[in-house]
Amino acid sequence: MNESEARTLVLNALEEVAPELDAADLDADASLRDGADLDSMDLLAFFGTIADAITVDIPEDDYEQLDSVNRAIDYVVSRAT
Repeated sequence: MNESEARTLVLNALEEVAPELDAADLDADASLRDGADLDSMDLLAFFGTIADAITVDIPEDDYEQLDSVNRAIDYVVSRAT
């Protein structure tokens, strides 16, 4: 998966978990917990949506690697390739 596809996947996952959020307007380097105001349940749903989309289990130890839009994109590119 290339970066553009990963970006689309991550932004779609965010919009699915938090439909009130305009994911395109987020600071791509800001923490999703703080910048997007996602709570723990939203973040778990976000991780699950990404895991389902790339058909890879995301271990809890990797959650920090998905803490921002850009970090999530990098993670998806590295794991879905």
